[in-house]
Amino acid sequence: MERMGKLDFMKDELQRLRDVGLYNTIRTISSPQGAWLTIDGKKVLNLCSNNYLGLAGHPKLVEAAKSILDQYGVGPGAVRSIAGTMAIHRELERILADFKGVEATLGLQSGFVANQAVIPAIEADAIFTDQLNHASIIDGVRLTKAQRYIYAHNDIHDLEEKLKQGSHHSRKLIITDGVFSMDGDIAPLDEIAKLATEHNAILMVDDAHGEGVLGSHGRGIVDFFGLHNGEVDIEIGTLSKAMGVVGGYVAGTQLLKEYLEQKARPFLFSSAMTVPDVAASIAAVQILMNDDSLVKKLWENARYFQKEMKSLGFDTGKTQTPITPIMIGEAKKSSEFSKMLFSEDIFAMSIGYPTVPKGEARIRVMLSAAHSKDDLNFALQKFERVGRQLGMI
Repeated sequence: MERMGKLDFMKDELQRLRDVGLYNTIRTISSPQGAWLTIDGKKVLNLCSNNYLGLAGHPKLVEAAKSILDQYGVGPGAVRSIAGTMAIHRELERILADFKGVEATLGLQSGFVANQAVIPAIEADAIFTDQLNHASIIDGVRLTKAQRYIYAHNDIHDLEEKLKQGSHHSRKLIITDGVFSMDGDIAPLDEIAKLATEHNAILMVDDAHGEGVLGSHGRGIVDFFGLHNGEVDIEIGTLSKAMGVVGGYVAGTQLLKEYLEQKARPFLFSSAMTVPDVAASIAAVQILMNDDSLVKKLWENARYFQKEMKSLGFDTGKTQTPITPIMIGEAKKSSEFSKMLFSEDIFAMSIGYPTVPKGEARIRVMLSAAHSKDDLNFALQKFERVGRQLGMI
């Protein structure tokens, strides 16, 4: 008799995911990130990546990464707190602080890690977190012993009610995404900031999808709302989306930076960003500081594509940004839509539960400044064809 394998439960779960249309087929890319990609020898229009400004393959970033290798080598060789902090790490932190308009920033290995670094280190008694916050925030909250108050998505009145319920706590932390990655809507950060002040709560925003997108020169959601007077205590940033590289950081006061250098576990126990990543990130920030044409092109593309998709009869949800969800509903149908698009040379992935609520599966289109008008028209033509074939429009 065949011995039952200890990991057989994995087979059952994988089959279940296939049956309900939630199995994630991971494509392998064999070209640089850009408007078009090569996948399995097939050239496809890229509507999937977070490369908002097309910087992932920008010549200045590539050259910066290459040229720094002779000076510093490749890896940091240690955690930041022992022997892994190089001059180039400090240079990145200085330029990021200038870009964000804050006293100081602290570089970390990714945006996901930045949330893991900050949330437990604050040692809050109570955390007030948006219902649709990113998984990195959810996991960061799970690492704490704080009382959790989950408020309805972008609902100021519910947040205020939750703050009243938790008024007895001495150290309160409010956390929200700036731009919500699945729907593309924007947190009412100005109103949240007022509540944070009224209730003496620390306010933290994850600006991963706001940087390079919102505000002057893509400075992010704090700049978008004009909250430069200390209303927002902690900003989490990423270098792996609009900046086109990889890495994360925390922006705020010098006091916050010094505190996290002593208390943030990913800073203390995981090696620093690699040298070429840091150099490329510096080049990306410099491009944004000197020129906002890519940000303007991104928004031009977003307005055009979203307007035309709505004209065709597609539901683009409640987006306020270039993130464009094409609402399908049932996960199997959404998965089939994605497969049919790929056969038409469009790379646009289906997203379903648990990333989004059940019954709200979608194709999430990520627009970029790298897309030309011809690219967008090509995509519109293919979406219309598949949409009609599936009886959606």
